[in-house]
Amino acid sequence: MHGYSRLGGAARSPPSSPRFRHGRSKNGSWDLSTESNSMEKLVFILMSAVFRRRGLLLFAPLLYISGMLLYMGSFSFDVVSIKNGVVLVHKRAPPGSVYRSPQVFEKLWPFMEAEADNANNGTCNVLMKAWTSRELREWRPCANRSVPEAELPKSNGFLIIEANGGLNQQRLSICDAVAVAGLLNATLLIPIFHLNSVWRDSSYFGDIFDENFFIQSLGNHVHVVKELPVDVLERFDNNISNIVNLRVKGWSSSAHYLQKVLPQLLEMGAVRIAPFSNRLAQAVPSKIQRLRCFANFGALRFSEPIQALAESMVDRMIKHSSQSGGKYVSVHLRFEEDMVAFSCCEYDGGEEEKHEMDIARERSWRGKFKRKHKIIKPGANRVDGRCPLTPLEVGLMLRGMGFDNTTSVYVAAGKIYKEQKYMAPLKQMFPRLQTKNTLATPEELAQFMGHSTRLAALDYTVCLHSEVFVTTQGGNFPHFLMGHRRYMYGGHAKTIKPDKRKLALLFDNPNIRWEEFKQQMKDMLRHSDQKGTELKKVGGSVYTFPMPDCMCKQAELKRENANTT
Repeated sequence: MHGYSRLGGAARSPPSSPRFRHGRSKNGSWDLSTESNSMEKLVFILMSAVFRRRGLLLFAPLLYISGMLLYMGSFSFDVVSIKNGVVLVHKRAPPGSVYRSPQVFEKLWPFMEAEADNANNGTCNVLMKAWTSRELREWRPCANRSVPEAELPKSNGFLIIEANGGLNQQRLSICDAVAVAGLLNATLLIPIFHLNSVWRDSSYFGDIFDENFFIQSLGNHVHVVKELPVDVLERFDNNISNIVNLRVKGWSSSAHYLQKVLPQLLEMGAVRIAPFSNRLAQAVPSKIQRLRCFANFGALRFSEPIQALAESMVDRMIKHSSQSGGKYVSVHLRFEEDMVAFSCCEYDGGEEEKHEMDIARERSWRGKFKRKHKIIKPGANRVDGRCPLTPLEVGLMLRGMGFDNTTSVYVAAGKIYKEQKYMAPLKQMFPRLQTKNTLATPEELAQFMGHSTRLAALDYTVCLHSEVFVTTQGGNFPHFLMGHRRYMYGGHAKTIKPDKRKLALLFDNPNIRWEEFKQQMKDMLRHSDQKGTELKKVGGSVYTFPMPDCMCKQAELKRENANTT
């Protein structure tokens, strides 16, 4: 998890919830020809009573809450049908709780094709004018504005941390470790990477990041070494595991490190903190916060093999996008099997899909989803916007926003669940679709295969340089990318962050009109534009919101330069 503290409406209205009168007709059959308005009558009677008798006003809050629950679909009513003379009672699914996106696509596809045919008659791809925020490029990077120490004071000892998780979880731990080392005046050992059960990557720090550049960049800020000195190792029988492991709680304050960790460091000369993920609070002294900024945006860069191939992939993506001036859209698509399984959402695969997801959950999170009182509610997850968007849903959203079929799209993802089935509609909507497997040759990718974090670094770089970045499921990857893009692009993230609750309702309406759907999507794009230059709030992360800790407004920079002169 990255450093988050956790870290309008043309959608169709919720369906009414009628109750049916199950009375027999004179001929002995069930009479289901008309629907009862008993709910409306009941509400009318209760409200009339409230206004007649003031004492009943005590029930007003209860009536309001009940009405809201009914409106939001927390309660659903039975739908009755007859089959072969037998009365069947079905539960009505709440709005947005069922995956009906394929039906929506089938309805809207002819309209997309018609617009594509008219593209040469003045239709403009929104890619050329996606971002219109007035605040665009008002901010400039200044993570290294603090004057480094002329000579660092003598170190208080060695700090050893263990980073776990994927690429950006590791990145978070590394930058926080730099901040803690600066706070304690400690010498940081190049972070050790823990082999994660999900990522299953045995890479070392130097396989992913440029180790020498990291040490040199921080040279005047924090002591960093590749290995512990021999005399220190000998004190612990040449085994780092013998160094005391301090169990620091998550989001610990600067005061905790100074009061609890520093005395141990001074006494023993070396301390270890494992795991180290999210072990430093967001609120720290400004000098330490700037160390975080500098570590992330200034000292960390990918290793030479990753950087060389990633830059080639960016160049190739720009050439593929010549029709749009070298601009392209990147999408972080979280529809890998593990992600679909973890989300506990249901799509259109029926019993086969449920069986495969049960196996995947047990493989990666043994027993977690079978604990007592653990209830899986796929429909509720979808309504609440927790389900990963399918490739089809991403394509529908982008076409609705105005990105036409000439748009070059880069998809950053692992192995997509049932790729042939789910990727086909996205490729149909965006023929100029690329992935790392199409931009790079098998020979180029060979050295990275089997190392998910190195492959993620390739995706990260191509996404970083896109004109538009689309996040679909949260997590550290998009959070770090949004912050990095803000740092690079004048404070604007240039990121589409969809309202997935709203999308769930829209995708649950196969009868929605194309013009209505487009208006909803354009409103969503406009909202992302407005939120692009969001400042860090209390409890926010500098890795996602670098303003104002890591960036300065141009006016401030001019004043600082004038003062320096």
